Amino acid sequence: MRIALVNMPWATTDVPSLALGILATRVHETFAQADVQTIQANLDYVDWASEKIGLDGAEYSFFAEASYFSGCGDWIFSSALYGDRNWRVAEFEQSMAPGLPKYRRDIARKLHELAPDAVEHLVAIILDKNPDIVGFTSTFQQNTASLAAARRIKELAPQVTTVLGGANCDGSQGSAIHRNFPFVDFVVRGEGEAAFPALLASLAGDGAAADIPGLCYRAGDGTPAANPMAARPIEPAQIARPDYASYFERFALSMARSWADPKLTVEGSRGCWWGEKHHCTFCGLNGSFMAFRGKRPEVFLDEIMTLVRRHQVLDIVVVDNIMEMGYLGSLLPALAEADCDLRIHYEIKANLRRPQLQALHDAGVILVQPGIESFSSHVLKLMNKGVTGCLNMRLLRDAESVGIAPSWNYLYGFPGERPSDYAPIIEQLPALHHLPPPAGCSRIGIERFSPYFARPELGFTPLRPAPQYSVTYDLPQGELNDLAYLFSAPDRGIGDDLAELLTESISDWASAHCDSRLTHCDRGDEIVLVNRREGFPWEVVRLGDPVELAAFRLLDQPRTVPALTHQVRGQTRRPVAGDEIGALLARWQRLGVLFAENDHFIQIAPEATNRELTRINRPTVRSRE
Repeated sequence: MRIALVNMPWATTDVPSLALGILATRVHETFAQADVQTIQANLDYVDWASEKIGLDGAEYSFFAEASYFSGCGDWIFSSALYGDRNWRVAEFEQSMAPGLPKYRRDIARKLHELAPDAVEHLVAIILDKNPDIVGFTSTFQQNTASLAAARRIKELAPQVTTVLGGANCDGSQGSAIHRNFPFVDFVVRGEGEAAFPALLASLAGDGAAADIPGLCYRAGDGTPAANPMAARPIEPAQIARPDYASYFERFALSMARSWADPKLTVEGSRGCWWGEKHHCTFCGLNGSFMAFRGKRPEVFLDEIMTLVRRHQVLDIVVVDNIMEMGYLGSLLPALAEADCDLRIHYEIKANLRRPQLQALHDAGVILVQPGIESFSSHVLKLMNKGVTGCLNMRLLRDAESVGIAPSWNYLYGFPGERPSDYAPIIEQLPALHHLPPPAGCSRIGIERFSPYFARPELGFTPLRPAPQYSVTYDLPQGELNDLAYLFSAPDRGIGDDLAELLTESISDWASAHCDSRLTHCDRGDEIVLVNRREGFPWEVVRLGDPVELAAFRLLDQPRTVPALTHQVRGQTRRPVAGDEIGALLARWQRLGVLFAENDHFIQIAPEATNRELTRINRPTVRSRE
């Protein structure tokens, strides 16, 4: 049995496909005699498009990542899917192009015109392996490229079995793909570690397709059939160590090697322990299985270190949706002791405290995705996030202190939010220019599998597939409803004027960040604050009074005025009045060293560790919408 596992555009080029790496291992474990080839078609496309039109890394990254919410990457390959080099160009110009600069519109149209040639080139590479089975992984904007390649494979080699799987195939999405594109023989829905080997066994005559959970197949008369999804997720022990050998071999020969250094993708857990009990209202991640399960720390550590040594790569992206909290006392200390200068990206919850962030830093974590989303406790409650605005601010301050960069977005447009949730925040944003700004600011989108999608009573109705789907696919509305992951609904929450003010204020933050500074140094008998932020014309403030020292240190955590007054009295043994503390906080607010929200205050000056020396200018932040 010859099996080709294919990673089509627009998969990012600097990381291998975790899904295909795991499947390659599982197939080798299950069918020792099988010939498994993993084809890095995204890298093949990079080299082809670089030669044809001079496509560079910035443009590939735009179509692979930044254009996800507009669908430009998928539209590019729709011409190959439908065999028409002019496929819905007018619709593209009307609904997608207005948000693009002219040069990028021209690139998109040129790549769209050339997509049939690109697919022809990629299919020739696939068929050169003489496969019996071709399996495509589809996540984000890989759908149309994968479908177009499957279509052409069936035209050129109808005996080849085509299979599609991945996040774009979960639930009704997978059955819609299978129903509407007959050149796809099978669709694996849900986790593929068990289903894909079972499908291979079935094709070899051992077992029936009708018995494989989640599988979409065609009955004897050609009628599409979809088995019920698996009742339970797979156990952590079944999540195999990925095989990345083919990726690194191909990457070393690709134009993409000059765009960015490669990274390893690893997986310690699946699901979300927070979402199991408190599903964030806007989150559509995890699809069919929210249940959290993690690998044993010693197993995950061995996997990481084995991959690092094998491929001599120190940059690691952990794809877990949330960190397994048990790793704080097990995996992280072991990584800290490892004799490697690791650089790790991890997704965390924003309520982590300073010692926990320090443990992350010591283990080599340099970038975190904390899911901050807002500084309004009321809006965060609407999201079901389980944090407050002040806790999010604490995360930004403490991450800056320990040397970890947070990547986050500011979201708005939630049913039930009020202008008063934003006006006080916008007023305080100039004081935050020394802290890491959000990467973007946008109105919330509706994702399949999220509570906002599943429960119309939460405020988003009627829902329609996002406009990109009707431009890309020639399908009736009902089929698009099943195929789509992103949905549109009437705007909720704040109006456009306030949203524009928020976006502009965050854009100012991003522009000013590189040159802004606010730090503190606690010398025991005094605390020295150093400032360089536009709008706050002071350079150095020294705190030496015992009440000031106690209050500032206590404001390391969010406090109300009554609580702070009581605790300052206890520490200083002085009859401090609430009015005195209130006046002190007012003065510190004028200096821009406090953040106030929901009657709570927290100091926002990171420790002086010269972090500002590592800052670089970033592009102006604009909304994704």
